[in-house]
Amino acid sequence: MKLILSTSNLMLGGHPVIRQPTEKSNVELINSLRANFQAAQQQHRSGGEENVPETKQQYAAWTKQEDDALYIPATDFAHGLSEERSQYDITVKLFYLPGIPASRRCAHTREAIDLVLRELHVDSIDLLIVSFPGILFDADDDSEEEEMSSDTGSEEPDNFDSIIQTWRTLEGLQEQGMIAQLGVAEFGSERLARFLPHTRVKPSVDQINLKDCCVVPKSLILYAKQERIQLLTHNDCMDVLPVGTTRELLGPGAKGAGILASAPDADDGIQGDVAPQWVVKYTAVVKDRGVVESKGYFALADVGSCVQQQQQ
Repeated sequence: MKLILSTSNLMLGGHPVIRQPTEKSNVELINSLRANFQAAQQQHRSGGEENVPETKQQYAAWTKQEDDALYIPATDFAHGLSEERSQYDITVKLFYLPGIPASRRCAHTREAIDLVLRELHVDSIDLLIVSFPGILFDADDDSEEEEMSSDTGSEEPDNFDSIIQTWRTLEGLQEQGMIAQLGVAEFGSERLARFLPHTRVKPSVDQINLKDCCVVPKSLILYAKQERIQLLTHNDCMDVLPVGTTRELLGPGAKGAGILASAPDADDGIQGDVAPQWVVKYTAVVKDRGVVESKGYFALADVGSCVQQQQQ
């Protein structure tokens, strides 16, 4: 089964999670998901949801299942944006997570983008930035130091051929008009030089993480200017949704949502291991005012038989 996790719009009045400038996206993501789950549960307990039969699986009252997907919490995608589409700049960042086969990214990309389009009630986004697992930008010397950290330890960095394969999918979506511009994350000048000859649609943005406020390397500044690539910075982490964190978020206990069963033989939740697949962050800014009207996250995790099939 697919578990689709959502934060709702973080910019709505009274939302309990406010990200500090120095707070990393994984902290904002987890806190926002947990707050949204708790709000949905509280709404059900206070009588906001009617005619929902009590079952051992209490999550059924505040989630919604469509085919093989469980939406956590239930959402009707009813709000959208308040003004015309032309009034907004919509930026999306898609995190491909470590440990997930690159062959799944075509489906993952479309799933993530479709959810954002559905949430905002639009048919296109202005910029999609993709973050590949295992790539870490080293601002000190513009080297392509590649590391991978996960719950199980270190793994090999993302394969260059798989990045090209994934980019083909993104180019297809861009050519269909779903995405106006494409961007990458953590690409230094050497990796960009190797990557660009394989593209039909060049990235217009390179988003890099400057640890400890380091200066952008001159080699990257010059190369990006030559190729007309805009350099942006971010404060996101590599593994934005680790397996252990996902398990704690969805499991039983004080901090969990009670989606996963409390024991292998219990029928109070979904049985099976959970495997996070991707995370997507979206931001819609009103152009003439520079105001963020909508911001949020979706994440997808597989559980049960989906995970077993993935591991085979």
